[in-house]
Amino acid sequence: MTLEIYLAYLATVFVFFVHPPGPSQLLFIAHSMRYDVRNALPTMAGDLSANSLQIAIAGFGLAGLIHLSASFFFVIKWFGVAYLVWIGIRAIRSGSSKTSAPARKGHLFRQGFITSAANPYAVVFFAALFPQFIDPALPLTRQILILGATYLIIDGAILLLMGAAAEKLTATLGGRFHAWANRLSGVFMIIAAILLAMKDIASPPSVAEGNAAR
Repeated sequence: MTLEIYLAYLATVFVFFVHPPGPSQLLFIAHSMRYDVRNALPTMAGDLSANSLQIAIAGFGLAGLIHLSASFFFVIKWFGVAYLVWIGIRAIRSGSSKTSAPARKGHLFRQGFITSAANPYAVVFFAALFPQFIDPALPLTRQILILGATYLIIDGAILLLMGAAAEKLTATLGGRFHAWANRLSGVFMIIAAILLAMKDIASPPSVAEGNAAR
């Protein structure tokens, strides 16, 4: 992979992220508002762990399983939608304080992982993205690792920026806003569920379609 190709890949990924937040990003924003960014980091870890698996599946030519097992992935997607709605409703009903319950790392990791993994469309996205920047004459595994790691680093950095902005906004608006932080984070989770429900894997996506993998 030449430097020119890698820079073109970087530009493509950055353009891809210039879109409204997707389900996983909304979930991290919600947790950052509710618990603060540091305590919400397990959510990001769960999200990026699921993305790593999706990148591996796409990179090694298994994206066709999405279409071969459409019913199975349909069930996974709607499980994720139902899970997000459930935790969103719980957040809305949890009370008026900013941190009505301590953030449990395992619980937040699971939410981040499920939200990302429930979107099988992401595998098709990566399968459509990577071949545009891979040189078949060079070792495949090394190129997939470079492209995948680059995507994850950019994704993580953008999540941190979004979470920090959400935490700062919550702190700036003060006590009255804190009283609504749980409810607002719950609304974000339900919006994330709606966005996930709208995902479709009927045809491979193009990079220009935007926030599909999120």
